[in-house]
Amino acid sequence: MAQITAAMVKELRETTGAGMMDCKTALNETDGDMEAAIDWLRAKGLSKAAKKASRVAAEGLVGVAVQGNAGAAVEVNSETDFVARNPEFQKMVSDITGLAPGAAGNLDKLKAATYPGGSKSVEEHVAEMVGTIGENMGVRRTAAITVSNGVVASYIHNQAAPGLGKIGVLVGIETAGDKAAAEAFGKQVAMHVAAANPLALTPEEIPADVVERERAVFTEQARESGKPDNIIEKMVEGRIRKFYEESVLLSQAFVMNPDLSVAKAAEEAGKDFKITGFVRMQLGEGIEKVEEDFAAEVAKVAGA
Repeated sequence: MAQITAAMVKELRETTGAGMMDCKTALNETDGDMEAAIDWLRAKGLSKAAKKASRVAAEGLVGVAVQGNAGAAVEVNSETDFVARNPEFQKMVSDITGLAPGAAGNLDKLKAATYPGGSKSVEEHVAEMVGTIGENMGVRRTAAITVSNGVVASYIHNQAAPGLGKIGVLVGIETAGDKAAAEAFGKQVAMHVAAANPLALTPEEIPADVVERERAVFTEQARESGKPDNIIEKMVEGRIRKFYEESVLLSQAFVMNPDLSVAKAAEEAGKDFKITGFVRMQLGEGIEKVEEDFAAEVAKVAGA
């Protein structure tokens, strides 16, 4: 049996909004497995959060750049937001982002690219900047999107400088028609993606394990109702359909006009507009910040 610590209970409570004792019970029931405990609380109807939110702890910036029929997003991290607001750091991120479409989503290729205005690689230039600014930083990831005949639209949320911010979105739209209209509509879809955070473009693109996890939670929730198995099965299928509607971009209610799905909005915006993909990159996704216990640190230094 895993030891359930106060820190684990605190983390689960912050993630789900459930009560302290419920969180402790969930962790005991799942032998300390945080993900399983979240699902346990959801199944019991005790979680106030529908999904686990990523703990955004890293600082830095996300940049987006579009060149012709290709676009790319890049995340460059720093230790503090103070450095993220530094014009020198912002210029570096902007320069690196400008190289990203050529790297086509390959992080190693981007790091090996020659940094503008010199002979050093991006990786070497970042290392030099660490020494200059005095704070650890790094190019964490990149992603790209292309279209054969159409446009790649972009959007930056919480913009700190042109093309740089906390969330970067790219949307690809294939069309042989009006490119300016496609660009304008694509920008709206990119804003939608920033707000709605879809998991995938189509149901088929959602990983099978994600769907099965949702199905397991929905099944347990339905069983709590005490209804017979045939009714439970119908309840679960209905909830899975709703899950797809809420999680798949083309099925989501369009934020600009909730009466339409995103797919229907695309049809109305342009007869041959086809949304072929998207990239959504949010600063610090998946990075957990180590919380320092200041009192314990002082005691350690003092030899207590």
